Amino acid sequence: MMLKETRIETKSGRELALMREACAVVVETLKALARAAAPGISTAELDRIAASEIRRRGAKPAFLGYRGYPATLCASINEEVIHGVPREDRRLKDGDILSLDLGASVDGYFGDAAMTLAVGEARAEARKLMRTAKEALEKGVACARAGNRLGDISAAIQLHAEGCGCSVVREFVGHGIGRALHEDPAVPNFGKPGAGVRLRAGMTLAIEPMVNAGGPGVRVLEDGWTAVTADGSLSAHFEHTVVVTDGDPLVLTEGLF
Repeated sequence: MMLKETRIETKSGRELALMREACAVVVETLKALARAAAPGISTAELDRIAASEIRRRGAKPAFLGYRGYPATLCASINEEVIHGVPREDRRLKDGDILSLDLGASVDGYFGDAAMTLAVGEARAEARKLMRTAKEALEKGVACARAGNRLGDISAAIQLHAEGCGCSVVREFVGHGIGRALHEDPAVPNFGKPGAGVRLRAGMTLAIEPMVNAGGPGVRVLEDGWTAVTADGSLSAHFEHTVVVTDGDPLVLTEGLF
């Protein structure tokens, strides 16, 4: 989600506590989905599991109805980059890679995370792509320290992904998060070190590399949501909700993968 830069707010201790609760719901729900993701299951069934898991924990789905999105979960398979709409006729197959993106809110505060996993036995190319995307997220998160610039996060992600022979998506980026699912600033997965706004302790960011095995181009399908790679190559997506601190970044979705 690309956002126009305005004032970037920091969060209080109470607000961070509520975000931590929301993030815990997201993590536990995604873990339940990972356990259920087996050959033969439909992405619509995964969506029902996600809705049930979120609500039984006393939280609310963040994606359902957001800007008209029709589901609780984004489930993107193979060349699908992001915003894959769950369907009854979209069933997982052995060797697929599945990106699961999920958000939840607790008392009006949001958490957001994503992960890509193999369904059955993934090909070597897919395993490399998933490893690269996860490592790119780790590189970006490590830069979420007070005093750094936003571009330090972006550049670290881009450098790692491209250094591994992959590419980063330009059309979709990370974002601020907290009292809304998407807040300022936009957090691109490409950029220059030392560029952009200066990070301050208490800022909360959803950092989410979308990494393609081929070129960076994407296109959106006729459903108006599902984005796929323009060249048909595989794509992987990892995301954490992170608090900027004066020391090591605080990952509110820690333990997901």
